[in-house]
Amino acid sequence: MSARAVIRGGLRLDGHKHPLDEAPIRILRPPATVLLALDQGSGDEAEPVVEPGQAVRLGSLVARRRGTATDLHASVSGTVREIGECTTLRGRSRCIVVDSDGRDDWEQACRVTDWGALQAPEIIRRIADAGVAGLGGAAFPTAQKLELALIAGVEHLLLNGAECEPWICCDAALMRERAGDVVLGAQVMLAACGAGRCTIAIEDDKQQAIAALQTALQATGDERLSLAVLPAVYPLGAEGPLVAAVTGHEVPHDGWPPQVGVVCQNVATAAAVASLFREGRPLVSRVVTVTGSGVRVSANVEARIGTPLADLVDACGGYAATPHRLVAGGSLTGRALDSDATPVTKGFNCAIVATAADLPPRGAEMPCIRCGDCAYACPAGLLPQQLHRLAQAGDSDGLKRLGLEACIECGCCDYVCPSAIPLTESFRAARGRLDLQEVERRRAVEARSRFERHQRRLAEQAEAERRAFEEARRRAREAGQAGTDR
Repeated sequence: MSARAVIRGGLRLDGHKHPLDEAPIRILRPPATVLLALDQGSGDEAEPVVEPGQAVRLGSLVARRRGTATDLHASVSGTVREIGECTTLRGRSRCIVVDSDGRDDWEQACRVTDWGALQAPEIIRRIADAGVAGLGGAAFPTAQKLELALIAGVEHLLLNGAECEPWICCDAALMRERAGDVVLGAQVMLAACGAGRCTIAIEDDKQQAIAALQTALQATGDERLSLAVLPAVYPLGAEGPLVAAVTGHEVPHDGWPPQVGVVCQNVATAAAVASLFREGRPLVSRVVTVTGSGVRVSANVEARIGTPLADLVDACGGYAATPHRLVAGGSLTGRALDSDATPVTKGFNCAIVATAADLPPRGAEMPCIRCGDCAYACPAGLLPQQLHRLAQAGDSDGLKRLGLEACIECGCCDYVCPSAIPLTESFRAARGRLDLQEVERRRAVEARSRFERHQRRLAEQAEAERRAFEEARRRAREAGQAGTDR
């Protein structure tokens, strides 16, 4: 079906995805060494449960979940060399280095022959134990998200297949080749979160994937599942715009989708859930797009978690030219990498090995000409030129008043700005300053609260001492009076 999309702003961009939109997924051989980052992209680190010199099997638990970190499993069989540090998409993280023995001996699997007989809490527990995380990029624990949705009583599960950012096409390849897994994962997650229906959202430029999903949906005969075909507009794949496009409900910028009865998951996450319940094995690999003019053969590859980027490039024929830039993610929201030693994490969906022709340097920044293009392009309905002026002036109150917190940092305003002003960078820095001010405000409030509590304790202590003194004087007077009477 085609959705009545509620779309505000956004851009129609050259996807840079041909011929990958037709090429099959290549399953890579396991690397000689994997670097299993304890922070897989959520911001928290898991707690190691192995030690250097310990033998592990493929799928063995090597780190336990903590905070927003998921359980982490060995993606090769072999020996733990060390627990050191590595560079990830978010910076530095501790990591477990495992040297492969080349045998790929699996840890004993725990298959589920009838997942439909399981209660929602048991399904969620198994997903947590398998280390499944959001594979769209954020790597937030899938189990936590489903549990929160179950508690909130959501009505609608929304699977995000709207892979709108240029260069990235791993989800499109997965939907094209493993549509049955996406549909099975949707059914399992419906049982886990208690929602009554599920919509798989996909853009209209992915015709092969649309056909594959339609076939898979017809094969299930599950009327709770439907397909929403959306215009290929960036950044429609972002959570807020996607919910608005499919349901017509707007998620508050300081809220989350369950507030409007929706829980969002990525299609690759759904496929990982399906693999868990079909094979009984944890998440140890993911599909990654490796592309750009700097690599000889662009490809969508299924790589083990912890595989260094250099191994992905080698598997794609090596470097075709000295890369101008290495980017993890898409060209608008991706992160620049310092080294090709960066390992694949659960949130690592694309590597752009870019030459200057792929991602030309930004031109010299010029003054704003007040053209308004950025405001037309903003999917959040903001006024980027006004926000930029306030950010330069350090006007925190003005930034809050004009809704800086609603910015999703999609980069649309940067893309259309004729003056080459780095607007998104300016907003990110301003938001950081606002966050710091909020932290300082809270500290000041806490300090004042501590001071006031201390003053109350001193006053109560002084009052208690005064009363004790008065009581002692009273008793002394009574004793003196009694002596006089005798």
